[in-house]
Amino acid sequence: MRQAEQIRYLLLAAQREGNRRLAAALEPIGLSPAQSEVLRILGDHGDQGELTVSGVGRMLVCDSGTNPSRLIERLVQAGYIERVEAGEDRRRVHLRLTPTGRAKEQETRAIEDAMYAEIDALPGATDLITPLELLVTGAPAGEALRRRIDAPRGA
Repeated sequence: MRQAEQIRYLLLAAQREGNRRLAAALEPIGLSPAQSEVLRILGDHGDQGELTVSGVGRMLVCDSGTNPSRLIERLVQAGYIERVEAGEDRRRVHLRLTPTGRAKEQETRAIEDAMYAEIDALPGATDLITPLELLVTGAPAGEALRRRIDAPRGA
């Protein structure tokens, strides 16, 4: 197997394994990885009350087949997110976590923090950042991540 092929499959295997572990850890709190990502985006960047469905969608790194509108609608129906009309423009709707949604976001954050501690403990983990950034720069998921990193964070 060529080195590049091995790298490709290691990245794919790591992504699938990470998602499998995250899904298993989130199952007891009733969330999918994609739903938890929406809650985390709103928790990290939604305190200004300025995020719309499309704004959240531009920061989603989860599976590109995921429809942000449907994903958000499920979270609204579950009582985790509320829609707020944006002042005079009634067509523009902002999203914000409800108190129940904030609690779910905090549970998600704790689960992710435990997973990140495991990753941080891996020898050479920080050495992976630059090559991985180079690999995804300009790609849709890479750009979604860049928007998320660059977006102002809430308090």
